[in-house]
Amino acid sequence: MVERVIGACDGAAKGNPGPAGWAFVLADSTGTPQRWQAGPLGHSTNNIGELTALERLLGATDPAAPLEVRLDSTYTRDAVTKWLPGWKRRGWRTAGGKPVANRELIERIDQLLDGRDVVFVHVPAHRVDGDPLNAIADKAASDAARTQRAGGGTAADLPVPDPVTVPRSRTAGADGASTTRNRSRGPRTLAARFPGTCPCSRPYAKGDTITRVGTSWGHPDCAATRT
Repeated sequence: MVERVIGACDGAAKGNPGPAGWAFVLADSTGTPQRWQAGPLGHSTNNIGELTALERLLGATDPAAPLEVRLDSTYTRDAVTKWLPGWKRRGWRTAGGKPVANRELIERIDQLLDGRDVVFVHVPAHRVDGDPLNAIADKAASDAARTQRAGGGTAADLPVPDPVTVPRSRTAGADGASTTRNRSRGPRTLAARFPGTCPCSRPYAKGDTITRVGTSWGHPDCAATRT
C-alpha cells in the first residue's frame, strides 16, 4: 500500500496586486517535512500565487501516490472542489455569466488532478496553534514575493516562520465595555510557534513565551540582562 504524501501550499502578494510568490512543502505520511520549493511571480495577485503554488505542488508529486493538500486559501479550495464542475459545464463561465478568472491556471490544475487521489484540507493561517507545514509554506512564499528569488531545499534548510503575536488580553471596563490592555509593561512577548534556541544557547519549546533578544528571539529574562 502506497503511503499518503502530505503537502502544504501557499501564495503571497505584497500589495495584492504587488510583488508575488508561491511555495509548497512536502512531508511524509507522519507530517515530517522532507523538501520545499518557492518561486517569484513578478507583479501579480494573491489568488494567482495560491493557485500557482497548488499547480507546482501537484506537478512535483507522484500521480500514483495518495496526496493530502493543506492550504489556507478558501478561494483555491473552493475553485477546485466546488466551482470547477459548474464552470466547465457553462463553458468556463461563472454563475453570473462572466469569464472565469485565472482560467488557464485552473485548467492546468484540473488536468493534474485527473484520476488522482487528492484530499484538500483547509487550515487557518497565522495561528499559534496552526499547521506547521502551512506556516513553512507561508514563510517561503512571502520571502519569494519580497525578494523575487526562487528557493528550495530539504528538511535541513526549511524556512523558519516568524513568531505569531499572542492576542492582547481583554478586560471589562467600569461601564462593562470590553477594553484591551497589554499583558505587561515590559517588552512585547510572543508565544513561540516553533521550538528554537535563544542567543544564550538554551532552547525554548513551542508555546513558550519569547521576546526579542538582540536581533534574534529568546527568553524574556535573557532580554532583561541585555538592557
